[in-house]
Amino acid sequence: MTDSARRLLELLSADATGDELARVPADSATLRLAMDIRRTLDAHSRREAELAALFDTASDLARLRDLDAVLRSIVHRARMLLRVDVSYLSLNDDGSDSTYMRVTDGSASALFQQVRLGMGEGLGGLVAQTARPYATANYPEDDRFQHTGPIDRAVGDEGLIAILGVPLALGEQVIGVLYASDRRPRTFTPDEVALLSSLADHAAIAIDNARLIESSAAALEELGQANATIRAHHEALARAQDAHDRLTELVLGGADVRQVAEAVAAVLGGGIVVHDAEGAELGRAGRGPLRRSEGALAASRAAGRAVADGENWVCAVMAGPQLLGSITLAGRPGLGEQDRRLFERASVVTALLLLLRRSAAEAEDRVRGELLTDLLSAPGRDPAALLDRGRRLGLDLSAPHSVLALHADDVPRARLASAAARRGVLAGVQAGRVVLLVAGESPGASARTVAGDLTRLLGCPVTVGASGPARGPAEIAAAHAEATRCLRALIVLGRHGDGAATADLGFVGVVLGDKANVPEFVRTTLGPVLDYDAARGTELLETLRAYFACNGNLTRAKDRLHVHVNTVAQRLERVSTLLGADWQSPDRALELQLALRLHELSGDLPDPAGR
Repeated sequence: MTDSARRLLELLSADATGDELARVPADSATLRLAMDIRRTLDAHSRREAELAALFDTASDLARLRDLDAVLRSIVHRARMLLRVDVSYLSLNDDGSDSTYMRVTDGSASALFQQVRLGMGEGLGGLVAQTARPYATANYPEDDRFQHTGPIDRAVGDEGLIAILGVPLALGEQVIGVLYASDRRPRTFTPDEVALLSSLADHAAIAIDNARLIESSAAALEELGQANATIRAHHEALARAQDAHDRLTELVLGGADVRQVAEAVAAVLGGGIVVHDAEGAELGRAGRGPLRRSEGALAASRAAGRAVADGENWVCAVMAGPQLLGSITLAGRPGLGEQDRRLFERASVVTALLLLLRRSAAEAEDRVRGELLTDLLSAPGRDPAALLDRGRRLGLDLSAPHSVLALHADDVPRARLASAAARRGVLAGVQAGRVVLLVAGESPGASARTVAGDLTRLLGCPVTVGASGPARGPAEIAAAHAEATRCLRALIVLGRHGDGAATADLGFVGVVLGDKANVPEFVRTTLGPVLDYDAARGTELLETLRAYFACNGNLTRAKDRLHVHVNTVAQRLERVSTLLGADWQSPDRALELQLALRLHELSGDLPDPAGR
């Protein structure tokens, strides 16, 4: 390791800033890698702070005593996490069809703290009316919103320029708006919109819980005979809060999707299945449907609540407006309102888990993809550094690995690479082909397994060529070139959806090119024999195979075929009649043996003449 690289690592260990790293005299590639690691660490720190804030908010909800205190805490966290000058929360006043300021943090204007917005007026009134998030980098100059004198004066008195607002919603009902704003122009990112939306979900839950508690207390005071009902109501709330705490602790403790699914199933007493945004199953507990209902998912996404789907319940897993996946509950067709809300809270916790998984996966995929690219494009530049990068990812690139090249006609390369990544140690796209690195010394077996798994998963044929085993960067790069040639050979042979290594194809994989017309070659070379056998039920083709396999020895051929030597001679005379007397000449014999091998490898080839 160079002195500059060692210095960069020491600075990264000391949590140095990007400016401090930039001052180290190092080559551009090493410095760029150090800066990438710094940015990745910063992103992880930021995500940890966001998740910690969401966890603290969830803990506040579990200890809910003072609604105003909880709302002030949420508004303050929104201001700190988004690093804005002012954050605030307004609630809808159903009696006057307007929304009024409830909590502010960082505000210095009394006029602004008392402003009231009519439905559809200003940015907040539009969010409250449409139940959709809105953001503007320069509110005073943005003509998308209905400006009014009182609103503009209040915003001007506070000095606000950039504003982001997200709805506080309970199901389909919008009860208010959560805002983050700056006193300078600023463009809010989708991640910031998603984060503020998650905080808004918690604020809505806090308001909903407070209202439920208030209504329960009022019912207890007014109706003594409803004690049993009220007790059950409080028990349901406590159960929901306890479940929310347990699920949140599981997520923040590093649990996987299956463990969260098992915890939700235990609380609700049914089967749980979690899918990602594309419908792939991530984990399950108990018995549940094999496929999710796309119609029910769309209805849940539109309603913002769990919806019934026959005897099942489906809830979209969202981060603000972004769909992360879905959670399905089976075995509870008569789901009560409290359990339904608990199920919906489980979807919020699942969203936290999927966001955390996505953040970690994106960072790891980026690092792994860069390593694979360098392995295949520049294996000789610095082999020791490549091996060291592999070790940091838990990979021993000096151990034997099989290199697989993948192809599917109807699947985008990025999706094919993502699906393949779960079945190997490194996956990516190189020179227009999806490449997968698999640990082990059996490239042919690995190719067949991956081809079968991905064909079933993606619903279309996935063809896989393989080579190896390869050890070290140079051998891995060479094996990649050979695996690509093997893939081309499989495609030319018509073996779509199959997997094989070069050794499985024999010499055929070496001589085949991209444009070889295998069916036409086989038909031209062996057509009369194939037609004769098909019409008369004879075995001239098998006799030819045995004849060449025994190096033209009739005695050995008759033993191989279990017939009399005269029968072999008679069959070969018929072959001479069909193919011509020169069929045993060296050139014709080579063509016939190649055609026989291709016919055997590719099975029943399509007949280009339509016969």
